[in-house]
Amino acid sequence: MFLGPNRSVVRKLSFACLMLLACVSAAGASATLFLEEPYGKMGYFTATGHAAVYLSAVCADSPIVLRRCAPGETGIVLSRYDGIDGYDWLAIPLIPYLYAVERPEDIPLFADARMVAFLRDQYRRKYLEDVAPDEANGEAPGGIWYQLIGSSYDRTIYGFEIKTTPGQDDALINKLNSSPNRSHFHLASNNCADFAKQIIDFYYPKSLHRSLIADVGITTPKQIAKMLTRFAVRHPEIQLSRMVIAQVPGSMPRSSAPHGVVESFLKSTKYIVPSAILSPMFAGSVLAVYVGTGAGRFQPDRDAKVFDPDGGLEPPLSRADRKTYLRQLKSLLAEADFPASGESTDKEWAKLQSKAKTDLDGEGAPILEMRLAGRPVRVGAAADNVLNDSAPPQLVREILEARLQSELRHSTPRGLSRTEVTRDLSLLQQAQRELAKEARDDSPATELDTPALMRAAFVNVP
Repeated sequence: MFLGPNRSVVRKLSFACLMLLACVSAAGASATLFLEEPYGKMGYFTATGHAAVYLSAVCADSPIVLRRCAPGETGIVLSRYDGIDGYDWLAIPLIPYLYAVERPEDIPLFADARMVAFLRDQYRRKYLEDVAPDEANGEAPGGIWYQLIGSSYDRTIYGFEIKTTPGQDDALINKLNSSPNRSHFHLASNNCADFAKQIIDFYYPKSLHRSLIADVGITTPKQIAKMLTRFAVRHPEIQLSRMVIAQVPGSMPRSSAPHGVVESFLKSTKYIVPSAILSPMFAGSVLAVYVGTGAGRFQPDRDAKVFDPDGGLEPPLSRADRKTYLRQLKSLLAEADFPASGESTDKEWAKLQSKAKTDLDGEGAPILEMRLAGRPVRVGAAADNVLNDSAPPQLVREILEARLQSELRHSTPRGLSRTEVTRDLSLLQQAQRELAKEARDDSPATELDTPALMRAAFVNVP
């Protein structure tokens, strides 16, 4: 079986990237306002999303005790939640907050709900037992603790980064550590966006404010992001920059664009249509507020660079870039000469993954355990281990094809990293070379590698 890139080399390179990020953070600390897209049922009923703040030079001894970062650390994300052990705010390291794993190389290539739940629970058991303890039967607790980690499985996130100083960071650490950390959450007056606003205002007083008209006095994530960009125009010394952190490819429902309160009402047919029928004047007033406040003109991804978990920011992919990568993908698939199944590979893979058991390998990276034609199969689920386990090459090829299909589906890519797409195409190329080698060798394993047999043979691992 092809062993792929040496994992020790990959780990050393990733460590070097993290050290570089830490050095950059130490040289110029920053605060980044996260505007997070709405998802799930909350995305249906209210499309305002979530707000948090990433501090590059502030770290934590626990989710409720802050300190300055040591060399090699990359900061924490602060946010307010409702109903997590009575705390008003909690701090989570950046990579776990985004992906529920500790290292960038352990981020899964293609995630479904079962894998996300597994990764979140593994991290909770290791680091968050104090704020989200096991149930009496030893199982994971209910509640919204899962929102603390793995946010990028649920939604796309926009970041608005501003410069901070060590003195400002120290003052914030002292303030939060010395103040009572007990919840007084209120959706209309003390929500997650209010907390993010308070943090940014601590660094730059009176930089943000709620909108009494566009959001009927409720602080929303989109409003404070818009205000921060306007503040930066008047105060270029804060050195505002933008980023976008893409939702992880997979079968998790895709998130939707964030809106303000009036904008949400206007763009929701379940609200505006009955209102227009019952009171055309009211509906007209809503439209006038929307147009007059410019609520729909703010584009959070404008001029945004793409966040790469392995280190740094990249220019976004253009439509031309996407077309080039799509041609490369089609060329690679044509070379494989594998019969089409009549269904897109990402949907097909999602069905197969739903019947697998998620576990971790010896390095802590996720794997999928399956049975194929009566024999156990392990499939590496992250870029670092996808070529290293005993899975038939066709399975490896399918997970990589599924990820690439998911990445390149949209005509206007959002948060798509050139580095990641290039890496995925290289991995697919290596998997296909191994598949071709097995075909030439007339290996018995090759006889099992047909889509029809795989769809019929996958069962849950006992």
